[in-house]
Amino acid sequence: MTSGDDAAAKIARKAADGGLKVAVVGLGYVGLPLALAFAARGVNVLGLDIDPAKPKRLLAGESYLTTAPAAAIQAANASGCFDASTDMARVNEADAVLIAVPTPLAAGRQPDMGFVERTVESLAPHLAPGALLSLESTVYPGATRACVLPILEAAGLTPGQDVLVAYAPEREDPGNATFGISDIPKVLAGLDDASLKAAEAVYGLVSPKLTPVSSLEAAEATKITENVFRAVNIALVNELKGVYAAMGVDVFEVVDAAATKPFGYMPFYPGPGLGGHCIPIDPFYLAWRAEALGLPTRFVELAGEINAAQPAGVITALAEALSQKSRMALNGARVLVLGVAYKKNVNDIRESPGLEILDLLQARGAEAAYHDPFVPEIGKTRRHPNLAGMRSTSLDDLSQFDAALVIADHTDVDYRRIAETIPVVVDSRGIYRQWPDLLPKITRA
Repeated sequence: MTSGDDAAAKIARKAADGGLKVAVVGLGYVGLPLALAFAARGVNVLGLDIDPAKPKRLLAGESYLTTAPAAAIQAANASGCFDASTDMARVNEADAVLIAVPTPLAAGRQPDMGFVERTVESLAPHLAPGALLSLESTVYPGATRACVLPILEAAGLTPGQDVLVAYAPEREDPGNATFGISDIPKVLAGLDDASLKAAEAVYGLVSPKLTPVSSLEAAEATKITENVFRAVNIALVNELKGVYAAMGVDVFEVVDAAATKPFGYMPFYPGPGLGGHCIPIDPFYLAWRAEALGLPTRFVELAGEINAAQPAGVITALAEALSQKSRMALNGARVLVLGVAYKKNVNDIRESPGLEILDLLQARGAEAAYHDPFVPEIGKTRRHPNLAGMRSTSLDDLSQFDAALVIADHTDVDYRRIAETIPVVVDSRGIYRQWPDLLPKITRA
């Protein structure tokens, strides 16, 4: 048996002298940039993923994410610091194991911890004595203690001694050119003091500032709070969008003007609905946990309802615009959805409102197509399996469409030509504010 203090001291020594080896499990939007960040600092990194295509592409120097450039992957390969595999048994090579796997919602908006639990089950028999196991996936307060520790114990390991345990939530913002992993302070907590010291030694290699908190639950709650804050404020501005529109006021103009106040205000902008793996999901993790304790979360639930209603609101605006401007019904209309990624200039379609809108269009009888330079083909998704294989259409012949919906405001799209050619354009992102001469033609949603 390895004492926790000795294990933490060993990890700290290796981190200081360059001998540390890190395994990152889950090579998606969080795990791959994290692995590359360690490799860029000369840390030996093993990337692990159950999808065999990912290690194969990475070792060939190819990227499957817009947020992880091929040049960074090639540099990591050339440095000799990076390797990738599907063999979870290789985790025994690592001093620190960082888990970044999905935590989606199950039916009834309940937390689905299956990915985390299956990952820990696959790793536990192979963990090196005294290794650090750190969970980065967003979970409800109490989840690490309730879901991870029992699996380790069932494998014959004593948490805090045989394996150190930490929670250090990811704070990734795909597509953010200003703040990457190495620019964002890292919140972290340990099961005990030894686990925390080990986590600080590991994450201190890539994070500019460490923010330790008192418990695993406090770290879990910190991540949930960040995303609940955003969800509630986005819901507020989405509600104000409709109120101000009825008054003839442009909500984007109002938000921009309010943002000039140097204190007491932070700008949030309306949109067609929430996307990504955090804001549409995490608030419901908190609501579920609170409900189990018999506590109400009225703000959280109301925000969820408002945000979830936005895609349907876009469809309503489209149907009204088609009726008023073209004297035609949505049923049978040829509609071009501009952007199925959930945000600007990324290829991430997780929980994207664009997918929901495509489904709603098809359900209403419209002939729906999409254009997205970042998503040439829609892959398999849990909620929209019928869209798998649908491909991005060219913008060469815009005359074939009766209407267009702006859902993701990617930079390299000729929005002006679209508005000049397609009879009805519904803008959910405020992209047409830059062309005042076109605004009379544009419908806001």
